[in-house]
Amino acid sequence: MLAAIAAGPAAARADLAQASPFLPANVADSAAKGGAAGPVELRGVMSTEQGTEYCIYDTVRKTSAWVGLNESGNGFVVKSADPGGDSVTVDFQGRTMRLVLRTAKVASAGSAVPMQAGMAGNPSAVTQSVVLNPTAADEQRRLDAVAAEVRRRQQERLKAAQAAGNAPAGSAPGAPNR
Repeated sequence: MLAAIAAGPAAARADLAQASPFLPANVADSAAKGGAAGPVELRGVMSTEQGTEYCIYDTVRKTSAWVGLNESGNGFVVKSADPGGDSVTVDFQGRTMRLVLRTAKVASAGSAVPMQAGMAGNPSAVTQSVVLNPTAADEQRRLDAVAAEVRRRQQERLKAAQAAGNAPAGSAPGAPNR
C-alpha cells in the first residue's frame, strides 16, 4: 500500500482502464452515427493554406477549437488523421482516443410559407394570374383579377351582414370600408 502511494500519481493512473466500463461497448459506432458522445468530438475537417485543421469539441466545457496535427495548448493533441475514414486519433487527458467525424442531424422545418386553409386545393384567380416576368397585359390581367376578388369579398361580407340583420342603411356593395 505504501509502495503505491510512494510511486505517486503516475502509478495510480497506469492501472486506469483506457475505456470506461460505464459506456456501452459500441460507443465508437454510435458516436459515428451522431449518437452518444465522449468527452471530445470531431466536429469538422477543413483544408487551409497551413494544412488540414480539425474542429475538436469539448463536451464538458462546451467549446471547440480548430487545430492542426500535433498542435498543443487546448487540453488535447491530434496525433494522427485518417482522411478516408473521417477520423482522427487524439491524446486527451493521458488517454488516446479515436474520434470519428460526427454526423449532423438534419430535420425538415416544414414549409417557410404557411398555407392558408383551402388555398392548396382551391387556388384563386389572383394566385393563378401571377406570371414570371409579366408584360403590361399580364400585369393588367392580374390587377383586374385582384379588383374582382375585392368586389367578391365585399359582396360576401355584405350578404353576411344582411343575413345577420345588422347591415348599415344605404351601404352599397362596392363602397369602400373607411
